[in-house]
Amino acid sequence: MRVMSYGAGTNSVAMLAGFKQRGIKPDVILFADTGGEKPETYEHLKIMQRWCKKNGFPEISICRERETLESDCLNRKALPGLAYGFKSCSEHYKIRPQKRWLKANGIKAELFYVGIDAGESHRIKDDPSTEYPLVSWGWGRKECIEAIRKEGLPLPGKSSCFFCPAMKAGEIRALSVQHPDLMDRALKIEENANLTVAAGLGRSFSWSSVIATDDMFPELYNNTEIACGCYDG
Repeated sequence: MRVMSYGAGTNSVAMLAGFKQRGIKPDVILFADTGGEKPETYEHLKIMQRWCKKNGFPEISICRERETLESDCLNRKALPGLAYGFKSCSEHYKIRPQKRWLKANGIKAELFYVGIDAGESHRIKDDPSTEYPLVSWGWGRKECIEAIRKEGLPLPGKSSCFFCPAMKAGEIRALSVQHPDLMDRALKIEENANLTVAAGLGRSFSWSSVIATDDMFPELYNNTEIACGCYDG
């Protein structure tokens, strides 16, 4: 059984387009929903469901934990694991739900397709059961975007939780303008957390400080030392 991990971002959409070009069809397509994606990601998912049906691909199956990552953070008075330097949020809310879904449906995955592109080859894991088609095809972000446009699909934008600690200052400010309701929820997570280790959702800085200042020194809020590990962007 060939299982595709669908991250709902540019890489995974491009991978589906590439599969169509090459006559490859995974047996299962899984989207692990943390409950914290932005509205546009969920809307694009509907577009891809229609595309899959039109092109004879399996339906994108959605799997999730019983509790959303947002609720878990609020209940534990904590930030997502990435804010502390760990990738536990990816493990618990991306990888684990997919494994549980496969087990519940009696499916033993022999091969996993993961959407890491050629520009991220350093993220590849040495695992014979995992394949990275975009790397094999030599597709970086530019080629991925071209493949999506060639297929006549809208670009999905970046897929991530709206309160992801990997977000940069510009993305944080954009969220506050485009989705002020989501920004309020993100700040509630930050305000509710016991901040004894991390300064805030930005790990070394708080999101509230980004919103409160015009930021004459944007380098103070660059958060490039750790990626979220959710396989897609």
